[in-house]
Amino acid sequence: MNTLFPQSTQLLSRSHYPVIVVGGGQAGLSISYCLQQHGIEHIVFEKNRVAHSWRNDRWDTFCLVTPNWQCRLPDFPYQGDDPQGFMLKDQIAEYVEAFARKTAPPIVEGVGVQHVVRGKSGRLEVTTSAGQFSTDHIVVATGGYDIPIVPAYAASLPAHIKQIHSVDYRNPQSLPEGEVLVVGSGQSGVQIMEDLHLASRKVHLCVGPAPRSPRVYRGREATEWLMDMGYYELTIDRHPLGEKAREKTNHYMTGRDGGHEIDLRKFALEGVKLYGSMAGIQGGRLEFLPDLTQNLDDADEVYVSIRRDIDKYIAAKGIDAPEEAPFEKAWAPESDPLALDCDATGITSIVWAIGFRPDYRWIELPAFDGRGNPKYTRGVSPVPGLYFLGLPWLNTWGSGRFLGVADDARHLAEVIGKRLAGADDGAGDAPQAAVA
Repeated sequence: MNTLFPQSTQLLSRSHYPVIVVGGGQAGLSISYCLQQHGIEHIVFEKNRVAHSWRNDRWDTFCLVTPNWQCRLPDFPYQGDDPQGFMLKDQIAEYVEAFARKTAPPIVEGVGVQHVVRGKSGRLEVTTSAGQFSTDHIVVATGGYDIPIVPAYAASLPAHIKQIHSVDYRNPQSLPEGEVLVVGSGQSGVQIMEDLHLASRKVHLCVGPAPRSPRVYRGREATEWLMDMGYYELTIDRHPLGEKAREKTNHYMTGRDGGHEIDLRKFALEGVKLYGSMAGIQGGRLEFLPDLTQNLDDADEVYVSIRRDIDKYIAAKGIDAPEEAPFEKAWAPESDPLALDCDATGITSIVWAIGFRPDYRWIELPAFDGRGNPKYTRGVSPVPGLYFLGLPWLNTWGSGRFLGVADDARHLAEVIGKRLAGADDGAGDAPQAAVA
């Protein structure tokens, strides 16, 4: 395979490294850079290529939802001429690749890690597609988007209706002629809905409990206000929801065409048909929960609460900012629809945009809770020598994004450095009670 890093043979000639990093995305590259700063030998295994998922697992018009100025890989902030803009997917991949070229990580592309287990020697034994390795510390930087979620009842959908997951959606032309149902109103769901709507496709949308956010308010990007208000410095241990914050869906809005907020009520006025959460499928009959009204109201309440918090900040600081008209609902459903028939409606495609779940089955260590989620304190597992990086709310909101991964990577590199130096046995880093 083509690679930016043709040092594979040399790196693979050794079978032991003090640290092994699994995953060569922004998280894996960040920890690699920070380990280099500490002079710590390591190797990075990437099963595909650097920035693979940005280039290959996004739709054609995909762009960042957060502005470019939030791209802050360690010592490598966004350097383009549009900090208020939103990079398209190829530009995001180029940003990640540029960071990799600058930092020259000891990475081997095209090598997947298949199994990790504690060996009799006490070291971690790592089985890869390129052979067997051992290490004292392993950083799992694979992200949490391994397995696309599709409900089991989707199997009962008639075969003549095409169904795909959002990871496989590319553009409106790739779907058969006819009407399209998008299931899920998180960031991917609403952006794919808009992509289809702008292409004059007739779209139906199942609206879930995702919150929404203003894009520009009182004369500034909402993310700029939130930055000034310290929201991005809030750590998970101080979050009002505690560990449950990790389970919350991200606020929906978009960076498309310079960025704008998404008000599903306005899309309803433009012809998009809205339903509540998908409840099941009986042949070609789709069934919904009676929660459309509630989900729209809940998303608006979060939207209004963010505006309210910004108002309070502006008032407290005495900032001169333009006033905004109070929020008013542009549309409301007369009732919550409970079902529709695909054939009678003309629906020929369904796009499942209800997320992913991680796959850690390759880690044979007592590192997970009863639901398979990794246990850690700021990425440090209770299992000696095991670390996680790049997950949402690992420490802050930005932990799973370009904004906060650098701080987490620096923290893990410091912890690993102390442990390798024998200055920290790990007993104080990962209390058993503090779990993800």
